[in-house]
Amino acid sequence: MRSSKINYLMVGTFVITMIAALVVSVAMLTGRTGATDDYFAVYNNVTGVSFGTQVVYEGYPIGQVEKVTPLEKSGRMEFRVDFSVIQGWRIPNDSRVEIAAPSLLSAKTLAIHAGVSGGSLNPGQQLNSRESTNVFGAVSSLADEMAELIEKEAKPLLENVNKTIGEINRLLIGEGDLLIRDVSALIRSLSDRVPEIADRIEVFSTNMTKTSAEIRKLVSPNSRQTLERIIGNMDEATNKFDAVLIAMDQVLADFNTLILDPEGDVGTSLSEARYVIEAVSRHVDTINQNMEGAARNMNEFSRQIRANPGLLLGGGPQQDQAKSP
Repeated sequence: MRSSKINYLMVGTFVITMIAALVVSVAMLTGRTGATDDYFAVYNNVTGVSFGTQVVYEGYPIGQVEKVTPLEKSGRMEFRVDFSVIQGWRIPNDSRVEIAAPSLLSAKTLAIHAGVSGGSLNPGQQLNSRESTNVFGAVSSLADEMAELIEKEAKPLLENVNKTIGEINRLLIGEGDLLIRDVSALIRSLSDRVPEIADRIEVFSTNMTKTSAEIRKLVSPNSRQTLERIIGNMDEATNKFDAVLIAMDQVLADFNTLILDPEGDVGTSLSEARYVIEAVSRHVDTINQNMEGAARNMNEFSRQIRANPGLLLGGGPQQDQAKSP
């Protein structure tokens, strides 16, 4: 009897222990091991996200998704994802939460990327969301774009290339013989003109040799010395011309000073000329009268001379020998 009680006690203890272990395991699996803080984020696509999806903070598990609620906004659907994290866990204000998969074969998680802000979110606030970066989706999208590119761009290009090659083939087949004959005639013409071309090349090389010899003569030491003397003379002439320019500038400056100086000789000459002009203007009437009298006297004198040229010799007037009727 005592042995049966011991067995019952051991079995009961084992069952209670297993039940407790089961409860603890379920609690660990569901993430509900203590008090939590609730947050939420909004996404356009929640593929792979459902109740129980793990929430990680920079790779460290801190909670799970509680529910996903569809919302209609501006004629399109959005999805609110509510999740809970360990109570008291600090999340900076500028943190972002992304639907991500740690590896190709792993399940989706809500990955929180920590921000750098000094402030933290309060429980119940919204986290900034970032759409998921799905490798398979990106590859599929790239494949679709490549297919569209091939369909719209590559195929027409290949068709144009095929048409061009066909035209070239038809051209070669239709006019190939004529082209070959033309090329053969050109080759024969070139072969006939090769001696003439060679002679011209030889003449050209001879002329180049003579030209190079003349150039060497020009650059001989004597020529260089002559050129240096010419350049020196030009420099000396330039210096003298500069001196002449300086002297001319000095002369112009003196001339300007002479003209502008009111006490100089020019000023005196101008004053005297003004005095003479004023004197002439005062006596101009008398001068005019005297000149008019002199002009009348000259006219009278010339008239008398014409009438009796003997007056020049001091004689009297001639007698009029004409008989009166």
